[in-house]
Amino acid sequence: MKTKAAITRKQQEVYNFLLENQNHFEHPPTLSEICSAMGLKSRGSLHKHIQGLIEAGLVEAPNRKQRGIRLTEVSEQILETADELPLVGTIAAGQPIEAIENIRYMTVPEQLKTEMPCFILQVRGDSMIEVGIFDGDWVVIEKRAYARNGEIVVALIDKVEATLKTIQQAPNETVLIPANESMPAMHYQPSQVEIQGVLVGQMRSYK
Repeated sequence: MKTKAAITRKQQEVYNFLLENQNHFEHPPTLSEICSAMGLKSRGSLHKHIQGLIEAGLVEAPNRKQRGIRLTEVSEQILETADELPLVGTIAAGQPIEAIENIRYMTVPEQLKTEMPCFILQVRGDSMIEVGIFDGDWVVIEKRAYARNGEIVVALIDKVEATLKTIQQAPNETVLIPANESMPAMHYQPSQVEIQGVLVGQMRSYK
């Protein structure tokens, strides 16, 4: 498993934008151009995120000759390495716990991810053991805000806590269902539950 410098979730969003759009600009984009392209209102906040990426060694510091934001050689190597995904923290297979933490990277086989953006969470708890998801496993999540009934999702509850559960959705209720007969289903108003992604792969260490 290889890791890189930890960055925040928002810094990761800015970094992903730079990686995906570096060839769309005639020259390295300025802070103002990035703000405009990403629909951001605060240039000051973006500056802080860029500074974090500079400290992580992913973006070069601007200077008088080069005002635009340019990726470092490390970033170019990351762009060429297609088998790594961000490991963004832990996810509860039990009672909800906070999901998003500092970001590292893990090597993932091509067969365990999709063509859509994906990320990795490490499972904590045993509420999904009946579908073979155990404490300590790593799950590969396709990032999207919707799911079909019966899919296993990362659900953010009340914008605070996240959990890994099977989802059932109705107009007036969203139910998050564990795969452990000793645990009850969790019932919420639809407005309380935000889907952050759908399970597409899984990894386990026997060490």
